[in-house]
Amino acid sequence: MTDISSRKADHITLALQTEHQSQQGSGFDRLRFEPNPLPQMAMEDIDLTNSFVGQMISAPFMIGAMTGGCDNGELINQHLAEAAEACNIPMALGSQRAALELGTQQQARRCAPSAILLGNLGATQLQKQGLDMAKRAVDSIEANALVIHLNPLQELVQPNGDRDWNLVLEAIQHCVANLSVPVIVKEVGAGIGPGSAKRLVDAGVQWIEVAGRGGTSWASIELARNGSAREREIASPFIDWGMDTVELLPAVQSACPTLNLIGSGGVRHGLDIARCIRLGAQVTALAQPFLEPAMQSTEAVIEKITILQEQLRWAMFLTGSKDLLQLKKAAIQ
Repeated sequence: MTDISSRKADHITLALQTEHQSQQGSGFDRLRFEPNPLPQMAMEDIDLTNSFVGQMISAPFMIGAMTGGCDNGELINQHLAEAAEACNIPMALGSQRAALELGTQQQARRCAPSAILLGNLGATQLQKQGLDMAKRAVDSIEANALVIHLNPLQELVQPNGDRDWNLVLEAIQHCVANLSVPVIVKEVGAGIGPGSAKRLVDAGVQWIEVAGRGGTSWASIELARNGSAREREIASPFIDWGMDTVELLPAVQSACPTLNLIGSGGVRHGLDIARCIRLGAQVTALAQPFLEPAMQSTEAVIEKITILQEQLRWAMFLTGSKDLLQLKKAAIQ
């Protein structure tokens, strides 16, 4: 097993452990909808459908980026892709760096011929290898869009992580201008605030996944893999670095009103999906809640998707929201 494959296998094991979920919580429970005991509709009237990167999807959430580059990761991605196809929801692949560098054939498009698939590369890989790597990531899975992830804290904690972040913004701008598909920029658990969002918008980015604090802590995961006592001591104050998604979504929307937002970071269930939509997200993304089902079977992932859809439908019924436009206006406390 290569170093990259070993690291990806470690990530799967550690992401399932409770201690690597944010200990501060996500902040979602602080946001409460005003209950509407007069919904004036039938459950069957509710419409969850939404548009995302030019296609209609069955509900406003997607399978967030998780894994790739190890044997177990390929089986997980197969189950996720088959479920995404069956349920017509998007799927973001985990980082494709390992597959591209190892020459591994990626099977996601074969498993999901018509679903929205999002490619995924780290920003520092683009900084080093440029547009060609981005095009290969898109072409290898016939991606509908490319996610570029920003993870400076994770790289600081990770043994031999990337510490030169010069010209990353310029690399993103070059991709936006020259790729044939939309570019989505995301964080991995610390969040993208309004200041950074403005810089990305100025670089041409039209989609941002805020990925705030509250879900899986990649800093905590990398710290568990780091054998240096000195580096662990340096990193320890930063484990809960970042801002909550519930703070970031309205702040970024206010600063960049034309920006398309994806809400993620500590989204646990359909009520949190509803909260993200109410705070300004077009769609939401969940990763860790799908991981255990994805290790079981395609059917287990489909069951998780249908539960999330039904929870969202309940939230909409209980706020009197027939569609997502009405949900965006639902009263909150």
